[in-house]
Amino acid sequence: MTQVTSRTWLIRGGIAAVAVAGGLVLWLALRDPGLPEGIVAANGRIEAVEIDISPRTPGRVLEILANEGQLVKAGEVIARMDTETLRAQLSEAQAGLAQARNSITISQTQVSQRQSERASAQAIVRQREAELNAARLRFSRSETLAREGATPKQERDDNRAAVEGAMATLEAARAQLASAESGIASAQSQVIGARSNVDAVSATIERVEADIRDSDLRAPRSGRIQFRVAQPGEVVAGGGRVVNLVDLSDVYMTFFVPTTDAGRLGIGTEVRLLLDAMPDQAIPAKISFVSDVAQFTPKTVETEREREKLMFRVRARIEPALLERHLSRVKTGLPGMAYVRIDPSVPWPEKLANVVKE
Repeated sequence: MTQVTSRTWLIRGGIAAVAVAGGLVLWLALRDPGLPEGIVAANGRIEAVEIDISPRTPGRVLEILANEGQLVKAGEVIARMDTETLRAQLSEAQAGLAQARNSITISQTQVSQRQSERASAQAIVRQREAELNAARLRFSRSETLAREGATPKQERDDNRAAVEGAMATLEAARAQLASAESGIASAQSQVIGARSNVDAVSATIERVEADIRDSDLRAPRSGRIQFRVAQPGEVVAGGGRVVNLVDLSDVYMTFFVPTTDAGRLGIGTEVRLLLDAMPDQAIPAKISFVSDVAQFTPKTVETEREREKLMFRVRARIEPALLERHLSRVKTGLPGMAYVRIDPSVPWPEKLANVVKE
């Protein structure tokens, strides 16, 4: 049993050693033996930023104006969504706005009416106050004359009753005035509510109009239509893809370098890209990204040879000005080699000296 176990471990160890050696040989094979010190090579593939063109709201695709492979400019209309429902909502909101504005006019008229009622109530209060003062004077005179016996007591009692009646009439007039003032406050609140309703309906109109404008799906950047996801007549959800656009102003190659080289790379380091489809001309680029974390990393790192398997993802970006001049030739997915000049003092080899001109 012990011999079988030992033999199994020996076989497994041999397989692991062969795998490590094979990986090291493969990486060494990828390195161009003709490169001078200070320049490293790695294989990669041309990539670009992809943008999904989608509507903000759900709806039916009315028409698609761009074909697959077509170059489009930023702001160009690529597709249109059906706006029949949105236009119906807009008409409804506009009718609501007219109604809300009419409500403001009616409420303002009510305010004016309540203000007139208040003015009338104030005049009545002043009249009742004058009548009360006159009644009090008559009562005072009749009371004095009654004490002297010059007038009958009945007249005094009648004047006292007149004073009490005038006081009650004055209180009623004051209550009517308070009611008129309360009516003014209520009418003014109705004006404020009507104006708020106008603002709300106006906001709804602006939202619907924005949705109608957004129904024209425009290219956010210049690029090439990669593929049409939806077709005219299909209903898509809000955010659902209609067209996929490749941003040809942001084209790069992604490749991997070992730790021994990644530590010497920096943002802006010069790179020459040599594509399989263009082996005679190098494309100038610069490193725009170096990952902070190694990929394809084993869980345990024990020996120096195993540490060679640590690879860092690097991105070399092609200058937008160069891409602009050669848009028709830009293709994504093309494989090739990336040559990174780690040492700026080292001249480029002859095969990398012939670069694509801007």
